[in-house]
Amino acid sequence: MTGVREVVPVVPPGGLGRDPVTGWGRARQRQKAARDDEFTAFVAAVAPRLRRTAYLMSRDWHLAQDLTQITLAKMYASWGRIWRTANLEAYSRRVLMNAVLDQKKRRSDTEVVLADLPEMPHQRPNTELHVALMDALATMPVRDRAVLVLRHWEDLSVETVAEILGMSTSAVKMRNARALSRLRALLGEDFVRN
Repeated sequence: MTGVREVVPVVPPGGLGRDPVTGWGRARQRQKAARDDEFTAFVAAVAPRLRRTAYLMSRDWHLAQDLTQITLAKMYASWGRIWRTANLEAYSRRVLMNAVLDQKKRRSDTEVVLADLPEMPHQRPNTELHVALMDALATMPVRDRAVLVLRHWEDLSVETVAEILGMSTSAVKMRNARALSRLRALLGEDFVRN
């Protein structure tokens, strides 16, 4: 035989009839489905807390919903990298606070006048205490408001708040003390005793 070569069929790993690319693709789909299930469970667990914190920062349920969605979208984009390694609670708070601070920088402080008030998702009685506290919080600078909400509403430690806001612990303590003092001055001593 001159110039003729014998062709030997190549058997894929795993034997005949199994395509390694198809097996790899199915494994990737199962892995993605598992990550998506984890993300769905995470969203169900933290979305109400994120929305409440965003509301306390913005005083607008619709904006709070938008900020929550921005936070969850950013987390989903990096979910493959963070889902097994990061402290997801702290990471979600950090992403939310960054979204709040970014939104505050971009948004002008003008108010939109509406003929009818929008529906509130969770109607609560508008008590004098609640209204006065929300009005006082609204006068605070956004970083002071963030410290107060995270420290006293979310009940986080000084170290955790410092990590979320990218500040030193001493800066958080100082802002917290000043903001509480200002809040007490705005609300009055009789209000604080109630």
